[in-house]
Amino acid sequence: MSAKIRLYVEHPLGAGQSIPLEKAQAHYLFGVMRQRLGGAVALFNGRDGEWQAEITEAGKRGGTLTCIEQSKPLQMPPDLWLIFAPIKKARTDFIVEKAAEMGAARILPVGTDYTNSERIRQDRLQAHAVEAAEQCGGTYVPEVGDLQKLSQLLDHWPAERQLMFCDEAEVGNALQLAAQSHSAAPWAIVIGPEGGFSDRERKRLHAMEQAHVVSLGPRILRADTAAVAAMTLWQQAMGDW
Repeated sequence: MSAKIRLYVEHPLGAGQSIPLEKAQAHYLFGVMRQRLGGAVALFNGRDGEWQAEITEAGKRGGTLTCIEQSKPLQMPPDLWLIFAPIKKARTDFIVEKAAEMGAARILPVGTDYTNSERIRQDRLQAHAVEAAEQCGGTYVPEVGDLQKLSQLLDHWPAERQLMFCDEAEVGNALQLAAQSHSAAPWAIVIGPEGGFSDRERKRLHAMEQAHVVSLGPRILRADTAAVAAMTLWQQAMGDW
């Protein structure tokens, strides 16, 4: 049995485990995808890998799936945070989706001096991360944090976590050298807002011992493009590409 439909669930997964469906999941399976009793669904919860399950109860408002066998072990991403300033709604959604697809372990929206958006819907962005994992075959869903000030995040920065600082005002790339001595360390990537970092923020980031300044090239990139480019550079430097 090989399922073409994948669902993220909160329940533990294991052989013989029954999984009750939420109303929205039941509507998707039975109303949208036209699944019936005996149909196959792949399940994952971010902890127990992927499991092949069978539809054992089906109704308009609910249903039950039963786990049959594990089809993938849990595949954890590298210990990488993506830190970014929210932008317009659709483009913020894009950043979260692509970060989840590309293997970020945590996605952290931050308010900066030049951030255009002062609020986010954390629950909606988390749902986008879940959907991205469902569609790309991942077994792990990154946590999307609530909006916080960049300054507050840096106030409590972990001493061991290295920081790839994407500074549009700089030329060069310190990442390759950093990768040689810090490849096993936890990392983070910080992307600035559409207006760039302020002088105050740039000075603070440059002063951090853990910071490694990286240019994303001679062209000015939109924030959503910069996030994908930065993660690609990091993965290539760390051998995760």
